[in-house]
Amino acid sequence: MKILVRATNWIGDAVMSLATVRALRDRYPDAEISVLARAWVSDLYWGETSIDRVIPLRGSAGRRDFSAKWRQAGELRKEGFELAVLLPNSFESAALVFASGIPRRIGYARDGRSLLLTDAIPVPKPGAIPRHEKYYYPELLRRAGILESLPDIPEIHFEGIAASQVRGRKLLATKGFGDNVVGVSPGAAFGGAKRWLPERFAEAARTIAARLGANVLVFGSAAEEAMCQQVAELSGGRNLAGKTTLREFIDLTAACRLFLTNDSGAMHIAAALRVPSITVFGPTDETGTGPCSTTAHLIREPVECAPCKKRECPIDHRCMTRVGTERVVETAFHILSL
Repeated sequence: MKILVRATNWIGDAVMSLATVRALRDRYPDAEISVLARAWVSDLYWGETSIDRVIPLRGSAGRRDFSAKWRQAGELRKEGFELAVLLPNSFESAALVFASGIPRRIGYARDGRSLLLTDAIPVPKPGAIPRHEKYYYPELLRRAGILESLPDIPEIHFEGIAASQVRGRKLLATKGFGDNVVGVSPGAAFGGAKRWLPERFAEAARTIAARLGANVLVFGSAAEEAMCQQVAELSGGRNLAGKTTLREFIDLTAACRLFLTNDSGAMHIAAALRVPSITVFGPTDETGTGPCSTTAHLIREPVECAPCKKRECPIDHRCMTRVGTERVVETAFHILSL
């Protein structure tokens, strides 16, 4: 059997969906499983033994680049896939596999795409499955009759962590660092409400690094370069925002002694690498989207308006501003002593 899995478009979601891809492999051990993924998440599957290959998804999101999408549909048609599993909820993802002529197409019945699917699965109602989103994707397979029951998913980890650490240490050496590094990712794609204050990230990283005799590396996207530069300057670290591929970021993170972050894709990557990490949570709900690893530690200030799940705070951002640097520093040395 040839199976095509359309990957999610966000790094954190892609990490949480790894358990689903692995469950699919367990169900069909002899199948040829390919993952169709956007360029910015494809490196996440590098070294994943549950899949056979990654196919780059071409064309921009939405209604643009119709010709590129049509050409890719034709190429997928020639592949002879028998089953498509759609992890995104978008109409666009269903339209592509429909145009590809894949005979069985499984996805949640969302975004008006049910007619494009052979198995349009009803979206789970609140309370129907465990709250965390890591169960959202395997429930799709269970409702489609592929899995008999939801798998137990206590944690989600990458394969080949030791190899990532080795590559990360080599990369650190090329940048003039040893392997005693504190990583910081002060950004968050969802919106400003998810971001702890940059100056506090810097103060915490500087204090922790000074006591450990470590260096500070600041990570982020190219769009976050200015904020990351501020954190780097205040912490005495180096700014790598926009200067690493996803694969390099994963390897460098694997080599970090400690990682500080917000609720973001970087949080999920650090957790999946079993790197001791601290995430400051504010407007989002950790019971639904928190990291899936015992090495990940969360800090939340209980306030009456959180979790509000808003992109920008309409008041005083109290869920984040009430978290002091001392609390993060104390937590860091507690988990490093375990």
